[in-house]
Amino acid sequence: MTRTQPSLVGTLLERRYRVDRLLAHGGMSSVYRGTDTRLDRPVAIKIMDPRFADDRSFVDRFVREAQSAAQLHHPHVVAVHDQGFDLPQGAESGLAFLVMELVDGGTLRDLLDDRGPLDVALALSVAEPVLSALAAAHRSGLVHRDVKPENVLIGRVGQQTGGAVKVADFGLVRAVASAGTTSSSVILGTVAYLSPEQVATGAASARGDVYSAGILLYEMLTGQVPYTGDTAISVAYRHVNDDVPRPSELRPDLPPALDDLIVRATRRDPQLRPADAGEFLTELTAVRAQLGLLPVTVPIPVSHGQGDLADTERTLPRIPQVPDTQQTMPVHRPNATRALSQVAPPTLTPPPPRRRSRPEPEKNPAGNRKLLLGIAAGVLLLGALIGAFAFILTDTGGDKSARVPHLVGLNQAAAGDALRAVKLNPQFSQEYDNTVPSNTVLRADPAEGTTLSPNATVSVVLSKGRPAVPDVRPGTALPDAEQAIKAAQLTPVRGTDDFDADVPQGAVIRTSPSAGSQLTIGGQVTIIVSKGPIPLPPVPDVTGRSKDEAFGLLQQAGFEPFQAGEEFRQDVPGGAVTRTDPPANAQPKAKRIGVFVNNAVQVPDVRFRSFDDAQKILEQAGLKADRDGGRGHGNGGGFDFVFQQDPQPGTFVQKGSKVKLKGFGG
Repeated sequence: MTRTQPSLVGTLLERRYRVDRLLAHGGMSSVYRGTDTRLDRPVAIKIMDPRFADDRSFVDRFVREAQSAAQLHHPHVVAVHDQGFDLPQGAESGLAFLVMELVDGGTLRDLLDDRGPLDVALALSVAEPVLSALAAAHRSGLVHRDVKPENVLIGRVGQQTGGAVKVADFGLVRAVASAGTTSSSVILGTVAYLSPEQVATGAASARGDVYSAGILLYEMLTGQVPYTGDTAISVAYRHVNDDVPRPSELRPDLPPALDDLIVRATRRDPQLRPADAGEFLTELTAVRAQLGLLPVTVPIPVSHGQGDLADTERTLPRIPQVPDTQQTMPVHRPNATRALSQVAPPTLTPPPPRRRSRPEPEKNPAGNRKLLLGIAAGVLLLGALIGAFAFILTDTGGDKSARVPHLVGLNQAAAGDALRAVKLNPQFSQEYDNTVPSNTVLRADPAEGTTLSPNATVSVVLSKGRPAVPDVRPGTALPDAEQAIKAAQLTPVRGTDDFDADVPQGAVIRTSPSAGSQLTIGGQVTIIVSKGPIPLPPVPDVTGRSKDEAFGLLQQAGFEPFQAGEEFRQDVPGGAVTRTDPPANAQPKAKRIGVFVNNAVQVPDVRFRSFDDAQKILEQAGLKADRDGGRGHGNGGGFDFVFQQDPQPGTFVQKGSKVKLKGFGG
């Protein structure tokens, strides 16, 4: 039982944070408007219930979660400024508290209470900042665990007329779950938004936040959550065992793309949902663009005194694998005697003795016998009444048999409700059907009207609608594509092969019709297989042409030439193309063609020049001078010039070759 806490208004926490007035109160904490006296700014102060402050594991986790939440700097996350632990004067125990950004306004719950279902543009304008905040948390490794309208605040920021949407309470649920006041078999959070895996195992992940955000969007568009019930356990059972119905069943004008996205975000299998809030946001933004909707101003709701804490914080026992129907249905009793034995006898409390104003008369034995007989008759009458009541229970609610109700034509949720109402358990399967819409009951086994024992299982076959062409990606192996098409109860047919530069030969290029197209059962799907890239023409012969000219001719033929190197070839001018790789007239497999250029040097004419000048000219051409004995060698008669050279002028030689020089008379 929660201890009574003195009024905290006027309290100064840690000699800094003044508690001004109560904004909201819930099962785990209270939120106050306060003032940071050091910085002279208004703040929100969330003070945890005193029972948590006595638990060391909670305090440690509370500090760690507050530190993690404080690292989230995002415009759509309620900022955490500080956390602390204080023992105010007069308090029975310490207080664990958070100091947060104050959002003046209301919650999404207030907005829904005021307006009912939101139009699509407004719902998306609220959902996108919520997902943006969750995406920032998921990137930082944080999971919210308790996404619900009460934790979505809408308030004024600066001078803007519309409301800023912000998400509160990151990490708080995880901290409370660690407290000794909560057993390991307890889930915290609002049951209407819990993911199936969080109900069944307590596991919380980014995909669990995606599920809760999908339920949030469902409620914004339809005005109600998909599952309601008299008890938390009955609602949780629906999350674990039923698929969330399409919101279009309640709102037929909903765009199909948005309808499909919400269904995918709330799949029972976490792997079928978007991986995290960032992926969900990307898909939601794409739907908005597809619908041509612009963001709208979010109105600031009037707070109904709930703040960011509606009184919906509950503890919920985990759902066992075998449903415990005794929590929601009458106990079956085989007979009245056994039923009576299971009814606890009434506790008879004797009335307090009354004061007598006169002496008690003498005891009358005959009168006492009459009194005892009257009491005995009363007891027998009471027993008869209890027995009759138990017989009525047995006759009306404890039958040994149940009849399979009418199920054909119902959706999955309605069929499950109908079976559980007569104490039977559904087991769903699916198959394609050309005429019956998806998620509609085709048949049941045993059939309608069959008498079964209580808790028996009824196999219910749901329609998957007409089969759709599977998404066969380009490059998929042909056998894999055929198998995927057959699995969709369609017939694969080989079409005319086609060339494709990107898809390897023998792999699938595409299907016709394209992925997602609906066909009748057994309909044909044509598979187009790649023949590889379009064959290239033979390599043109560019031998002997200049490099620039050769590159131009190759590019005109559709190739991509590149210089592969230099080499010597005596019969080709220097700087001209000696060959290509692949060679001329070959059938290439790729567009890139290597071009080799001749590095031959043409011997210059140095005759009748001095030996020194001739040597310089040859060296400048990349050749070496062989002076045949040195300067002035020969019978030049004093003439110091070149008379003969070998190789002759104009000859093409390899770079670095020697040119013999002879003087006059040599």
